[in-house]
Amino acid sequence: MNVRTQVTNRPQAIAATRIADNVLDLVGQTPMVRLPRYLDRADVNLIAKVEALNPGGSAKDRPARHMIESALKDGRLKAGDTVVESSSGNMGIGLAQVCGVHGLKFICVVDPNAQSQNVAIIRALGGVIELVNHAPDGDFLAARLDRVAALLQEDSDRFWPNQYANLDNPESHELGTIAEIDTTLGGRIDVLFVACSSTGTARGCRDYLRRMGRKTKVVAVDAMGSTLFNGTAGPRKISGMGAGRIPALAKGQEFDDLVRVSDITCVAGCRRAVAREGLLVGGSGGGVLEAVRGMQDELAGQTVAAIIHDSGSRYLGTVFDPEWVERELGVCEADVIAMAGLAPENS
Repeated sequence: MNVRTQVTNRPQAIAATRIADNVLDLVGQTPMVRLPRYLDRADVNLIAKVEALNPGGSAKDRPARHMIESALKDGRLKAGDTVVESSSGNMGIGLAQVCGVHGLKFICVVDPNAQSQNVAIIRALGGVIELVNHAPDGDFLAARLDRVAALLQEDSDRFWPNQYANLDNPESHELGTIAEIDTTLGGRIDVLFVACSSTGTARGCRDYLRRMGRKTKVVAVDAMGSTLFNGTAGPRKISGMGAGRIPALAKGQEFDDLVRVSDITCVAGCRRAVAREGLLVGGSGGGVLEAVRGMQDELAGQTVAAIIHDSGSRYLGTVFDPEWVERELGVCEADVIAMAGLAPENS
């Protein structure tokens, strides 16, 4: 007798996938994920906003698109013009992507500290790289900005978005990043942790929350060696967090709390995110998560959102390279694992 087995665990109906009009329509609406194993206590509801899943791979896709499209809308830019910007990587990638869609040329001014992989991606997206090799007093940002100014003077059809002062930068996060988090969590966010460099993300998030009347506490996460928030300038090796000079957007900005993290703390956070959650985060993301871990006892019973700006896949030759970490930060892998609170077999 033939016996036919009835299948009862049929897959649920699959919802239709939205078809974007172009790659820029994929910017935003990034997913959020709970991280129940990252902390040492289970009574903190930690949820991460995964900005690496923007099409250009980082949170910088948002301001890159908003700054350029605002300039096109009001006539500061037109098709065929050239955009010039100083960037260490992610903003350059975002701008190269936007320029490609809108028929604009792009020149990205970088220095020797830029991640080689990021520079390669900018080139692959059609950007032209201007490398600044010399910096008076070691201030590469000043040297990059000087080169931007020189490039603008050479051609009147060149436009500088100026991510360090352009109010479209924080507005992109006010309209997108935090609005998405707030909507997803139904306005119930007790604490938000966000890394700072230009402070565009943190400023936009704070302004939205204040406008909506939320009681959310915004914690700015900054690098040791950063001049932000009256900090003292010092050596920094982790990109995406901190500033050697105070950008115009950051002047006078205040948040509910401030946590400074060291380079090695960021590295330890990246290792812990992989071992505990299978999540490959960039250096600033590791710093943000470790800032949460450092405050976890006072966060008991609360819902905590953490913005993870990019993926660790762009830092395989630095943050995730034990030889680089020992050479540049002076810490061996065994000590990194210990700092991350992991057993050696989990490394």
